[in-house]
Amino acid sequence: MSFIRNAGRLLWRSPAVLLVLTALFWSGNFVVGRAVHGSVPPVALAFWRWSMGFVMVIGFAWPHLRRDLPELARCWRLVLLLSALGVAAFNTMVYIGLQSTMAINALLMQSAMPLVILLCSFVLFAERTGARQLLAVLVSLAGVLVIASRGAPASLASTAFNAGDAWVFGAVVSYAFYSALLRRRPAVHPLSFIAATFALGALMLVPFYAWETASGAPMRWSGTSALAVAYVALFPSLLAYLCFNRGVELIGANRAGQFVHLMPAFGTGLAIVFLGESVHGYHAVGIALIALGIGLAIARRAPPARAPE
Repeated sequence: MSFIRNAGRLLWRSPAVLLVLTALFWSGNFVVGRAVHGSVPPVALAFWRWSMGFVMVIGFAWPHLRRDLPELARCWRLVLLLSALGVAAFNTMVYIGLQSTMAINALLMQSAMPLVILLCSFVLFAERTGARQLLAVLVSLAGVLVIASRGAPASLASTAFNAGDAWVFGAVVSYAFYSALLRRRPAVHPLSFIAATFALGALMLVPFYAWETASGAPMRWSGTSALAVAYVALFPSLLAYLCFNRGVELIGANRAGQFVHLMPAFGTGLAIVFLGESVHGYHAVGIALIALGIGLAIARRAPPARAPE
């Protein structure tokens, strides 16, 4: 038990590992969301994702939540806003977009998130971006484009965009604001914050879920749909949000957002493992550029040399 406890503490202090896990879990979310888009309605998937995620976490969170309720109530406006942006809106819009957009389009939209986070941080807090941070984002984005275009970036000019892409980009903007605002979140236990935002996000989706059901798109439970909900509730929701929120706490939203660029690399790996796709040279080039950009983003500057006395 002591080994597991020490490993957990080490992980909780390792932003790079936490954010790599976040990107891996979110990559699976896109794969699952696209895989069940014809059988599971988008709002239903989002509603049950957060509802089940809340059920999974509340037993662990309750002692902390009971203690932290006064602080959460004091900051209720910000908690509601974060629940709306990062929980209710983001994934619902992604799932709606995946009903009609191609995977490459969603990938390109998602890869804009680090740049949008930089912009949101500037708009909200006048936080300026250093030259190295901007270079890191651009290098990783170049890697994303290499993978998305299969090694021929010029071919992206002929990519057609549709309403689904607008939904995905709206989701990107929503989560970018959530990421930038996390610095102002209440000083409560991580499990308290997760439980509160999951519950509020699910409640916000209730009227939309009812409308979707009444409009002729009810949730039809099956083995596949149940497994899809269980996956998105545990990995992209509970575990990924704990990891991402902690990563932002440790290194800030701008640097943490850089790890979103890992998603196409992980998506490629998942496609190779589960869909039997082949590995090509452009995969290696793209992943190398993404890794270089992340390395630039998280590397600490050396302290200035002291003048000799």
